[in-house]
Amino acid sequence: MGGACSRKRDQQGDEVLNRGFSGKYCKSSSSKWLATSFSRPGLDGHRKNGECPTLMELCVRKIREDIDMYSKFSELPRDISQQIFDELVYSQRLTLKSLEAFRDCAIQDLHLGEYPDVNDDWMSVISSQSTSLLSVDFSGSDITGSGLVYLKGCRNLESLNFNFCDQISDRGLEHLNGLSNLTSLSFGRNTAITAQGMDVFSRLVNLKKLDLEKCPGIHGGLSHLRGLTKLESLNIKWCNCITDADMEPLSGLTNLRSLQICCSRVTDFGISYLKALSSGLNKLSLLNLEGCRLISAACLETLSALTGLMFLNLNRCNFADSGCEKFADLINLKILNLGLNYITNSCLVHLKGLTKLESLNLDSCRIGDEGLVHLSGLVRLKCLELSDTEVGSSGLRHLSGSGLSNLENINLSFTVVTDSGLRKLSGLTSLRSLNLDARHVTDAGLSALTNLTGLTHLDLFGARITDSGTNHLRSLKKLQSLEICGGGLTDAGVKNIKDLISLTLLNLSQNSNLTDKTLELISGLKGLVSLNVSNSRITSSGLRHLKPLKNLRSLTLESCKVTAHDIRKLQATDLPNLLNFRPE
Repeated sequence: MGGACSRKRDQQGDEVLNRGFSGKYCKSSSSKWLATSFSRPGLDGHRKNGECPTLMELCVRKIREDIDMYSKFSELPRDISQQIFDELVYSQRLTLKSLEAFRDCAIQDLHLGEYPDVNDDWMSVISSQSTSLLSVDFSGSDITGSGLVYLKGCRNLESLNFNFCDQISDRGLEHLNGLSNLTSLSFGRNTAITAQGMDVFSRLVNLKKLDLEKCPGIHGGLSHLRGLTKLESLNIKWCNCITDADMEPLSGLTNLRSLQICCSRVTDFGISYLKALSSGLNKLSLLNLEGCRLISAACLETLSALTGLMFLNLNRCNFADSGCEKFADLINLKILNLGLNYITNSCLVHLKGLTKLESLNLDSCRIGDEGLVHLSGLVRLKCLELSDTEVGSSGLRHLSGSGLSNLENINLSFTVVTDSGLRKLSGLTSLRSLNLDARHVTDAGLSALTNLTGLTHLDLFGARITDSGTNHLRSLKKLQSLEICGGGLTDAGVKNIKDLISLTLLNLSQNSNLTDKTLELISGLKGLVSLNVSNSRITSSGLRHLKPLKNLRSLTLESCKVTAHDIRKLQATDLPNLLNFRPE
């Protein structure tokens, strides 16, 4: 179980870190292109099998293949130049040399997030788009502050993303002066920006979104935001330099809808600044205070005045059960996240009045079975997080037959739920996602899931599932994601999975008895995008069975008798869409 726990905990930590950024990218060379590939498919992914591509698609594809033959696209219509540029970026065929062909093309959007080798040398061509340029994503690039001088002529820019651009300092920010049409600006993970450099933000009067996540030098700089009355979203997560003094300038930002200040040094007194203009801050729908350990239950009176809240995150705040009475006043709350707080059973009674609640996160709270009785009546609840709680089988009876028929997502990982409890979920036919990463769940419990035919995601990572248990999965034809990693599967059990043709993600790692036969069995799952069969008896000889999986983009076969060379060979001949693989 230790392996399962450590794996899941690491994964959860990564997800939490990545969610806060406006971009999708991180400096992980093995996965950065995988992230973009799911949301921005290339031309080859636009058409169904056998469907003829359009003439435009054929032309762009041909240009992509012969890009070195072209030196100028400026005489083409702008939308065509944009398509060619996007396709070159997606296929990683764009170079500094080929970029020159796009000079003066009047392109509007340049999505270069995490693209290799982007630096100041690219800025001359980028700036030549002039007033046509509306958005640029430079995240993860080597652009410096000196390179930003080229943007001065791009006066219509609306969006700039400089996440992970750690060579931009206060002096570089000065070159943003004059870009008054900017509505979105991101400098996440920048260690060089200070309060002094933030003075330029005061002149960006149309800003609606500002992301300064994990910028450790901005203490005192929020005073420059006072006049940004159009600001709707401010992200200063993981800025441990932020204190109560930084909160006062925010009290006048009456259009704020999203404020994230987690893992800061703000106290109850700092939160009280939000109450001063609570009538304006009724627009606030998201407030993230995760990890603010200096905040206690005393701030709940302030929060009760923010009646427009839809998302409240109090993860790892220092709340005690005795301070939770004020939660009952948040009647317009739709999403409440209380993960990792010091809250016990009786606190849940104060949630009864939150009848508009759609998502409730009680991850790692000290709640048990009887506390769940207070959730009855939350008829709009769609997502319920109970991971790492003391909830067991008895408590699940409060979820079925209590009006919670709209539940679509339940997380019961690391709980003490057993097989008998799963029978109490059989009536929740609206469920789409179910996490049962719990060691007390066995084959017997899966028999209760056969009625949940709408499930699209099922996580049995650490559950003790054997070949016999997989027989109960055969009716779940809509499954798109399945994880069974408890170590009890053999090739015989995979026979019950091979017909789940809707699967796009399959994780069978840690099942040490799986052989090359498993790859043969799943070769018909042609929709697979991600496959993990690590820590098994898979060999290089079995890789031939993966040839039909043309949509595969991520393949993990660590601790198998397979080398990176073997996978690269398969990638070159049969799996051209494979972007991320291990071993690498």
